[in-house]
Order: sequence, then structure tokens, then C-alpha cells
Amino acid sequence: MIGLSLASASPGIALPLAGRAPSGIFQADRTVTGSVKDEKGEPLVGVTVTVKNNNAIGATTDLNGEFSLTIPQNLLDNATLVFSFVGYAPMETELGSQTRLDIAMNSSISQLDQVVIVGYSAKKVKFLSSSVSTINNEKLRDVTSNELPNLLQGKAPGVVVSSSSGDPTSAGRILIRGAGTISAGTSPLVVVDGNIGGSYNPVDVESISVLKDVAATGLYGSRAANGVIIVNTKMGKAGKTQISFNNTLGFAQATTGKFRLMDSQELFDFQSTFYPRDPSVLRTNTNWWDEAFRTGFVNNHNISASGGSEKTTYYVSANYYKEQGTQVENDKTGYNFRANLQTQLTKKLAAKVLFNGVFNKDNYANSNTLYDAYNNLPFDPAYDEAGAPIDARSYPGWLGRDRENFLHSIQYNYSKAQSLNVSTDVNLDYELTDKITLSSYNRINFLNGQSASYNDKRTKQGGANSGELYNGTTYSNRLLTSNRIRYSEDFGRHGVTLLGVAEAETTYSSSSSAAGKGLPPGRDVMSVATDVLTNPTGFNEQVAFRKFLGQLDYNYDNKYFLVGSFVNEFSSLFGKNNSTANFYQLGASWILSNEEFLKNNKTITFAKLRASNGTVGNADGISNFASLGLYTISTDASYSGLPGAAPSQKGNPDLTWEKIKSSNIGFDLSFFNRIDLVVDAYVKEASELLYRKPLAATTGYSYVWVNAGSIRNKGIEFSLTSTNVKGKDFNWETNLNMAFNRNKVLELSDGATVFNSGARQPIAVGHNMDEYNLPIWAGVNPENGDPQWERIVKDANGNVTKELTSTYSQAQTADSRQFSGKTAAPKFTGGISNTLTYKNFTLSAFFNFVYGNWVYNESRVYFDNDGLYESYNQMVLAEGWSRWEKPGDNATHPKPIVGGNKDSNQSSSRYLEDGSYIRLRNVRLGYSLPDNLLGRSGFSKVSVFVSGDNLWTGTRFSGTDPEVSLSQVDLSSGLSSLRYPISKKYLFGINFSF
Repeated sequence: MIGLSLASASPGIALPLAGRAPSGIFQADRTVTGSVKDEKGEPLVGVTVTVKNNNAIGATTDLNGEFSLTIPQNLLDNATLVFSFVGYAPMETELGSQTRLDIAMNSSISQLDQVVIVGYSAKKVKFLSSSVSTINNEKLRDVTSNELPNLLQGKAPGVVVSSSSGDPTSAGRILIRGAGTISAGTSPLVVVDGNIGGSYNPVDVESISVLKDVAATGLYGSRAANGVIIVNTKMGKAGKTQISFNNTLGFAQATTGKFRLMDSQELFDFQSTFYPRDPSVLRTNTNWWDEAFRTGFVNNHNISASGGSEKTTYYVSANYYKEQGTQVENDKTGYNFRANLQTQLTKKLAAKVLFNGVFNKDNYANSNTLYDAYNNLPFDPAYDEAGAPIDARSYPGWLGRDRENFLHSIQYNYSKAQSLNVSTDVNLDYELTDKITLSSYNRINFLNGQSASYNDKRTKQGGANSGELYNGTTYSNRLLTSNRIRYSEDFGRHGVTLLGVAEAETTYSSSSSAAGKGLPPGRDVMSVATDVLTNPTGFNEQVAFRKFLGQLDYNYDNKYFLVGSFVNEFSSLFGKNNSTANFYQLGASWILSNEEFLKNNKTITFAKLRASNGTVGNADGISNFASLGLYTISTDASYSGLPGAAPSQKGNPDLTWEKIKSSNIGFDLSFFNRIDLVVDAYVKEASELLYRKPLAATTGYSYVWVNAGSIRNKGIEFSLTSTNVKGKDFNWETNLNMAFNRNKVLELSDGATVFNSGARQPIAVGHNMDEYNLPIWAGVNPENGDPQWERIVKDANGNVTKELTSTYSQAQTADSRQFSGKTAAPKFTGGISNTLTYKNFTLSAFFNFVYGNWVYNESRVYFDNDGLYESYNQMVLAEGWSRWEKPGDNATHPKPIVGGNKDSNQSSSRYLEDGSYIRLRNVRLGYSLPDNLLGRSGFSKVSVFVSGDNLWTGTRFSGTDPEVSLSQVDLSSGLSSLRYPISKKYLFGINFSF
């Protein structure tokens, strides 16, 4: 109705709500004009403006948010204007002598009334029967990054984001409610604008919904085991075209925490206790860390336009992002273009056309640079007398073990890649009747990438092969169609929605690579290679998924809710005997606050109980031909001088999905309409785990993919949001979320008690998947300074005792290696934020924290090794650490000896460190110019801000950064090795709209 009124109205003309007053009443009247905007400064269209206690005088705002009405003289005394609009708190303003009013209205929609996307439908938060966390754009964009995982860190309970590198080309990894697999993937499924997969840029994201329990994730069937992240991009709104420019500029510096390497004097003093050094080495004091790291610059610029009519709206955006890594010769550049168009083609047919294109250019960090930054000796010079980087191979008197100066190599060598990712959606919704809707959602996605790695013959890396070049290309084309029918009807107090979906997806992919050697200096193209370094490789693959699902959603009187669904899915990934699988989901909720005993309760303003149970699957992370028998063609299997084929992978026609059965119970409470508490408890048990099982060489195969064993995750998570102060000029909001998760291996196949025996983190029945199993460090022998470990001894009667030994080989036997009780999995994670607003100022601070995890600091093998590598630099001992010097010393570090002290730096619990930390992830101060300052500038909004990321970290970890990968079941879980540290960022931004 509002839209129809606007269509027939001219801007600036008053629209009486109940007819005009009789003539003669407007004899000495006053014309009042003004504008109405929302909290973000955007015009509100269709706001009703009336004179209090006289609805006969009124108007509505036009497409620009402007209004004009004429008030008769006899109503001017003590006149008050009332502004009202659906979804916004009504406002009253005394007119006085004013002739123009510029009003900002605040949304009255509570968090519970927000609509979120769940599965294939949208629901208000208060009507959900599932565990869902929603993060809006404003909460998402406080931290500066071009990768969504980094923006999600600490924002939602049960969502753990971790990164093992500060490299801007490396995104963080996401783990939802713990890992429950051995060899398959742990990454959540990403759904963009209603379709599985897709590309997007964080600047275009309107909101993120994280689906965690099966009532929400189950509709995605075989790929929902690790949770689902639904990305909703911005859409246009009817009204005047809004053009916005958002600009961020800043710089970044590598963090080092409490970690510091020795300078020349410190290293000379230390090594003089066990290794004679000529004092002449003190003439040089090179800080290799400072040579390897720099101040990096960050640029993020976005322009967007949105608007449209009642029938057609649009949102168009272009983004440029450039971040220099703090390590030299490392950066990421991204270009993104998005166009979202939605239109009502006919009365019954609506369409959306969504386009997104991403072009990325990555210059990867050189691993030699990082290695040398930690290990090169300060005694060796970086530059010659002319200021040119020294080639350490030919420099007389170079003392470092590896004779490598990365500053010389990076002049010529590089590793880089570029990719183009284009995604186009065509989504149609047709109202067959007022109760039945037919929908067809379709996407085509193209990804094309190129990579190149070049080592010039003038460098150490390229010298052996007289220059070498590696080229690679990848291509994929993904087609998806999802066709849906929805029936929805209310029968008195009963409401029923039926959903049916048929979905098909096919991905075609190909890859090729070539490597050549014998390239002239500076000629980094394959055409000048004089020989083949390795044989060319390549593949062409096709993978298909097909899914049918049905769902029944029922509610009674908006009090009692039931939802049930069934999914049947096929995938070409699995064996011919088990290529399909069935999954089910059940959910229920009860809104207690709609019952008579809680209605109008002033303390408990909302209360709901939720429960869900069901199954999902995991098909992520395995090879596309995991179920098939494969052969490798090579000269190693030659016959009569011709290449031959040899078995490599044994086939398994019974291979099928991992099955995850999950139960969740939770409640939502609101107190005084100011405090919101959400609590969930869950149990998630994975069975038929996908496992790449090694085979003995006598079988003729290297491995076979099988379904093996079961793992259980259980935990509790909560989110607490509190509006501490809400006043006319000052507001203060706090949000705290925490999650506790425990993991346990329940069973392994064939009666096995352990997989990957001998690994630092084997998979063992009765233990956490990430628990460390290794020789147990017993400290330093105070009498002689030797290292000590625990040794397990069994006597003839089978009695077990522990002894101390200084012989490492006795401590690392299968009998002596022990489960340490320490795991890489944290006991709890979370985040806390505070947002304060005063008039036009906004101040926010956000902390994230991880507690109870242990990090294996493998880096110390190199620079904390008790004399083993006298040709490497050493770390300055952390506070509280000490080295043995004389009998009776109770030291943390053994006596240093040339060549090392009895394998003291070998793998053991010595290098396990507490990885707990709390980090000031972001602080941001913003200011928006008031309307009276904007005047007639043409701008509808201008705001500026200053911001800082990763400004402080509290931890006991001795390395540069305690944050490590926590989300992958692999050898890097909980591992810190020559870490590329994250960076502190200091940023300034200016945003304006008109």
C-alpha cells in the first residue's frame, strides 16, 4: 500500500491520511519540510508523518526520504510531529518554531524478530528449532581482511577459526563443533545466496548464518557433516539510487610476541661457553629478521550503487584489495565485481540474476626467506661494500650452515599465481497459487588458474639445474540446478509448510603441469628450457552429486514447532555398491513465553526450548576416484624399454559416506528485553570414517580407501548479548560467546587400537584425536646437565615401572612412548566484544581467546638445541628458563655441547608448550558527521574511523605467535614450525554516500 501511494505522489507533496480539512482552515499556516533516515543514514521511504492528536494532517516520505506538510495556524501552538514506520520505533518531535526537521529513526526489530536463511527457507530467529548463529555485516567487517574465515574468528560459539600463517595469501581454517574424521575434510559447506558453493567478496556480504545442528544442516545431506555457512550478499532496495565509497588505508607490522633471536654479542657470549669463536665475528651484527620483514601496506577500496523501483532493484559493487605481506616479496591483490538484480517479471514470477567475478594475484612468501630469518648467523653480512646482496656460496668466511642469503635469491626467484573465478546465478520463483511456489535455482561457475615458480640459475635454489621453472594450469566448470516446490497454508492456529527439492550438480575439472631446467638467466619461460625436469602431468575429472529431499514444517499457535526432513543423495565419489545414502533430521521447539504463565512477564520476555536429532554425511576431502582401483604409468614399471602400468590404489566398491548422528538440546532466553542468552549442548558421533589405509608392499598396492571406526564430539556452547545502557545519546552493548568441546575415538576397524602408530598424534581408541604420543621429557639431570626422559620398563612378571634415562633411543621405543594427556584441541574458545556509541561516535573492542590447547613448537629444534647447530642463531631464553652451568643447578635446558647433548632436541614433550592466548583482535573508533554539517554538500552520509588489528596478545607461548592450525586432522594440527607471524594492522578509513 505504501508503494502505491508513493507511485502516485509527487515529491514534496503532502498526502492527507483522512482527507483534507475544509477550506478556510489553512489561512496562516506553516509549511514544514524534512527528511527521515535510518541508523545508517539511508533514506526511509513511506514513513508516515502526522500531527499528534490530529491525523487529518499528515504526509509520507518520498523516494528520497523527504516529506512536506502544511500545518494550520491554530495547530501550531505546542505542535508535535509523530513519525511511524513498520519495523521502526515511533518518534515524537516538538515543532517549536522550526520549518525543517531531519529525523533518524531506530529499528525496533529485535534480534529474535530478525529473519535468517536456514536450509532452503527463511525464518524468524524466534521460530527456529535449530542451532544457528547469525553475524551481520557490521559485526563482520571490524577486522580488515579479504578472507571470510579471518573475519569470523571469535564471532560465533562453536566456530573455531585458526591460522598457521600471517601470509595474506593464506586464509584461516574453520572448524565447527570439533573434528570427526580421520582422512576426510573438516571444512564446513559454504552456501552463497541459496546455492551450494559460489564466489563472493566479504565487502558484499549482508550477513552470515552458521548452521550447526542437524535440524539446520541436514538438508544439505552428504556435505553437511562439518556444518554449513550460509553467505547472503547485499540486495538493492526500492528508492533513490545510493552510491557509496568505502576506503581503508593502513600499514602492518609482523608481531614477535616475547620471542627474540640473539644479536652478535649475545650469541658470541653463549657459544663461547662450549664453542670457541674468534672475537672478530663481532664486527658484523646482521639482524636477519629485520631484513626479512618490512612494514606492509593495506589498501581496500569499494564502490557500490543500489536502488531501483517497486518491481526491480539492483546492487552493483566493485572492490580493489591489496595487502603487502610483512615478509618481503609477498603480497595479495584482489579485484571483485558483483551485480545483483532482482525483479518481479509478472504478478506471479520473480527472478534474480546474480553475477560475481573475482580475479586474484598472489605472490607467495619464499620459504627460504623465513628459514634464514630465524636461523642465519648475525656474524654473516647481508650486503657487500657496494650495498649489493651477497651470494653466500662464494663469500669467503661465511659461517652459517646453509650458506644462504635470501636477499640475493629473491632478486631473481619467485613463486606466484593468478586465478579468475566467475559465478552466475539465475533464480526463479513462480507463485502457482497463493499457497504453492515453484522455484528453480541455477548456477554456473568457472574457475581458471595459473601458477609459476622460477629459480634462476644465479641462485642457490636454481644452480643445481642451471635454472628451473614450474608451470601449472587448472580449470573447473561447475553446473548446479536446484528445483523446489513449496506448499504453505495456515488452518486456524495450525501452520504447515511442505518442501520438496530435486538437485543435481556436476563438476568438470582439468589440470596440467610442466617443469623444465637449463634456462638462461632471467629467462623465465618454458620455451627456453633445454631439458625436462620432471615428466609433464595432468588430469581430466568429472564428479556428480544428485539429491532428493522432502521436509515437513509444522507449528501450532506459534508455540509448538516440529520439523522433519528426509534426504536421499547420490555421489560418484563412492563405490558402485554404496553410491547413494539416506539421511533424516528431526527438530522441535516450544516457545514458553507464548504460554499464559509467562505472557506479559516483565523479567523473562522470551523463552524457548529446542531439540534436534538426525544424521548427515561427509564426502569432503577424499580423492575423486577413491573407490576405484588405480594404476600408475611410469618408466619404473617398464617392459622391454616401454613404460608400463603398476597398481597404486586398491578399489573398494563398498566405500560410502561417513555417517554422523547428532543430537542437540538448547534454550533461548531474553530478560527485560535487554539480555539475550542462547545455550546449546550437543553430541556428535561419526561412524564409517573415511580412511586412506596404507597397504603392505606385498599386496601390490600402496593404499585403499575404507570406512573405518567411529569418533565422538560433545560439547556446550553459549552466547550472551547484553544491552548494558540504552539512552538518548549513549548506548553500550556487550557480547560474549564461548564453546567447550571434547573429542574421543570410540572404535577403529579390524579390531585395531591405533592408526598411524609412531606418529606424534596417532589415532587411538579411548583418546582424543589430537592427543600427543611421544617420549616424555623429564628435565635436566642436575648433577651433570644431561637431558632426561622417561623410560618404561617391564619385568618378567609384567610389572611396569618408570625410570629416567639420558639415552633417547630408550625413551622413543614403542613401549616407552606415552600419551601425554595433552592435546592440540583447546578446552574452550570464544570471543567478547563491547560496543559503545555516544551521539555520532562509536567505539568498539573485540577479543578472541583459546584455552587449554598444547602446541608442539618444532621451531626450537633449530634455534634451541643445546649446541647441536652452532652454525644457527639461537633464541633468547624465555622468562623463567635457564641453562645448566654447574652441578646442583635445577635448569630447564641441558648443558650445551658441540654436536648437541645426547639428542636433546629430538621429538619429545620437551617442545610441547601451552598454546592458550587472549588477543585484542580489533579496536575501532568511528565518527559520523551529523546532518547539519553535511548541509547541502550532496552527501547523505560521511564517516571516518581509525582501527587496529591484533594489537596485543596475552600468552605464555615462547614463539612469535601461539595461534596454529586447529582445524585439520593432519600433521600440522597443533604444530608451530618457523612461523610466519600474524601482523598488527593500523588502519584509517573514510566512507561516504550520496
